[in-house]
Amino acid sequence: MNFKELKQLIFLIDEKEFAEFELEQGDFKLPIKRHHTPIIQSTEALPVAASNPVVAAVPDASVSQPPRSSAAPAPALEEAAAEEAEAPHLITSPIVGTFYRAASPTGEPYVRVGDHVEVGTPLCIVEAMKLMNEIVSDVAGEVVKIYVENGQPVEYGQPLFGIKVVSSQWSVVSS
Repeated sequence: MNFKELKQLIFLIDEKEFAEFELEQGDFKLPIKRHHTPIIQSTEALPVAASNPVVAAVPDASVSQPPRSSAAPAPALEEAAAEEAEAPHLITSPIVGTFYRAASPTGEPYVRVGDHVEVGTPLCIVEAMKLMNEIVSDVAGEVVKIYVENGQPVEYGQPLFGIKVVSSQWSVVSS
């Protein structure tokens, strides 16, 4: 792969907004991951200009704005931060396929709601093109929600499990 092809590939990945992409050609392996920074949105109402949607997104300087206090955050922001702290860590599907809670149709599910999991604990299988892909936990905690039914098709990035994290240590599991 030459530089021009690599540049075109990166442009295409950026254009399609892929979160992850991996290319393998013989001994050459190129993993690409997009890291998003969270966007904090204001809860203030902006003036609306019905005739021009672009202007509606920009606050009008002539409209008087209330003074902002830097001493304490707005109550809405505090509530959002509290909800985010209580929200479970999501385990999402890394591929498109079929979700299975157990290794076999008659087997016991890997995990149930209320089970404690460690980093690397198998949670489910996602079958894609007759390949069984074991999905493991990337955090330690308690399974609080299972978002998908057994045998249901799943999409890339779709939430599979919600895990209440017990420690603040986040780990990356390499396979």
